[in-house]
Amino acid sequence: MRSPLLALTFLFVTWLPPIQGAQPAAAAKPPAPNILFAIADDWGAHAGAYGTKWVKTPNFDRVARDGLLFRNAYTPNAKCAPSRAAILTGRNSWQLEEAANHICFFPAKFKGWGEALVEQGWFVGHTTKGWGPGVAKDAAGNNRQMTGRAFNERKHTPATTGILPTDYAANFDDFLAAAPAGKPWAFWYGAVEPHRGYEFGSGVAKGGKKLSDIDRVPAFWPDNETVRHDMLDYAYEVEHFDRHLGRMLATLEQRGLLANTLVVVTSDHGMPFPRGKGSAYEYSNHVPMAAMWTNGIAAPGRVIDDLISFVDLAPTFVEVAGLAWAQTGMAPSPGRSLTDIFRAPRGGQVNPARDHVLIGMERHDIGRPGDVGYPIRGIVTHRRLYLQNFEPSRWPACNPETGYLNVDASPTKTFILDARRKNPADPFWPLSFGKRPAEELYDLAADRDCVRNLAASTAHAAEKNALRDRMHAALKAQEDPRMFGRGDVFDKYLHANPQHVNFHERYMKGEKLNAGWVRPTDFEKAPLD
Repeated sequence: MRSPLLALTFLFVTWLPPIQGAQPAAAAKPPAPNILFAIADDWGAHAGAYGTKWVKTPNFDRVARDGLLFRNAYTPNAKCAPSRAAILTGRNSWQLEEAANHICFFPAKFKGWGEALVEQGWFVGHTTKGWGPGVAKDAAGNNRQMTGRAFNERKHTPATTGILPTDYAANFDDFLAAAPAGKPWAFWYGAVEPHRGYEFGSGVAKGGKKLSDIDRVPAFWPDNETVRHDMLDYAYEVEHFDRHLGRMLATLEQRGLLANTLVVVTSDHGMPFPRGKGSAYEYSNHVPMAAMWTNGIAAPGRVIDDLISFVDLAPTFVEVAGLAWAQTGMAPSPGRSLTDIFRAPRGGQVNPARDHVLIGMERHDIGRPGDVGYPIRGIVTHRRLYLQNFEPSRWPACNPETGYLNVDASPTKTFILDARRKNPADPFWPLSFGKRPAEELYDLAADRDCVRNLAASTAHAAEKNALRDRMHAALKAQEDPRMFGRGDVFDKYLHANPQHVNFHERYMKGEKLNAGWVRPTDFEKAPLD
C-alpha cells in the first residue's frame, strides 16, 4: 500500500510546471508573404472585372476573382511622379515637399517602403518604371534605389511602335533567380504601357477590335472614329500589361510561390486623355485595383466598396512584412493598412471610416509664365466629388487658343483643339481645356463623367460647404502648406530637368516644340512623363 507521503509527493510533482526547456513549442509565426506590386502607367479603371467589354484583362480579372476587387481606389495626385511618391511613402503629395510636383527632386528625408524592406533584410527589385520622372538622391548625394535593384536586361520584339521592347515577365524570372533562398522578396513590376504614344489604329489592326466594341464614349469627348480608335489603341496597350502579369502569375505557380505572395495590381492614375491624367476628376484619379493572397485574404472573390487611397499601400506592405511602422524610419502616414479588409468575411463597405479620400495637385507639366503650377485640392465620397481650384487666374497656359493643356499629345486632344479652332463655340473644348472655376461639385451617381458642375446651385450649397470644411480640416491636420497661406512654396521648388525650365519664355522667343499629333502651339512634352 502506497504511503500518504509518497502519494502527496507524486501529486505535487505531477502538478509542477514544465521546466523552461521542456515547454511545448509556441505556434510558429506565419512567414511574411512575398510581394508582387504590378503598376501600369496611365491605366484608368477599365477592366473586364469592372464590366468593360472593350478592354480584355483576364489576368487582372483572375486576381480580382481569387482575391479582392476594389471598386473605389484613388490616387491622391493624377501624375506619375507624385502618385508614385504617395505609393512609396504613404503620404499625400502635399505632405512631401518637392515630391508634390512632377519631374522633381525627391527629398532625401522621405523614405519609401522598398528602401525600408531592404534595410530589414528583404530582397527588393523592379523592372522598368519605378518612381519617376525626377531625381532621387540620398543625403550623401548617391542615387537612391527606391524600388530596389533594376532588372531590365531581357528584351522582346514589341507588337507596335508604342510598346516598349522590355520583356517585363522575363525580367521577373531573372529577379526570382537572383533572390536568395529563404529571404522574403518584393518586386515592383512597373510597365510603361499604356503611356503614350500609341500606334494609331493598332487596336483594330493588331488587336482585332472593332470601333463598335466601345459601348460608350465619355460625355466630355466627341464620339467619332478618331476618338474611338484612340480608345482602342489605349486598350491594346492595357492588354499588353495584362499579358505580362499573367506570365508572372504562371511563374509563381510553377515555383510554388503564389499562395504566399501578396499580389497587388493597379495603375498610377487615369488614362492619358483630355480631362483624365493631369486633372482632378473621376477619370483622373480613379484607378483600377485588385489584390490576391491565398494565405492571407479571407473569402476571396469579394468586391470592396470602401474608398481606398494610395497612401494606404505603404502601411499595408509594412504590416504584412511583419514590421512596426516605427521600425522603418519612414515619416508618419495618414494611410491605414488594408489588412482589416483582407481579413473581413464579406465585401461591400468593410470599414465605415473609409468613406472619403483626398486628392489634389500642384505643379505638373510646365508652360505657364514662371512655370508655376495649377493647385487643386479635392475630396471624394461615395456620392460626391468636391474640388477647390486655388489659382483659376493661372489659366490659360500661354495662349488662349490652347487653354489648360496638362495632358499628353494625342489624336483625341488634337481633334478637340482643332474643332475649337474651326468653331469657337465647340462644346468639348471648355470641358477639357477651359478655365476652371474656383469650386466644382459633382454628383458621382448621376454624373460619373463630371460634366455638370453643381457648385453654384443653392440646393447644394450646404453640402458643398460641408465638404469644403471637412476637406480643409483634414488638410490642416496633415499640415498642407496651402491651408496656411504658404502654397507658393510648391512653385519655388526646382524643376529636375533644367532643359525644360522657363518653357513659356522659350516658346515666346520662337523655340520650336515637339511635333506629332499636335501643332507647335499645343506645348506638348509627352515623352517626359
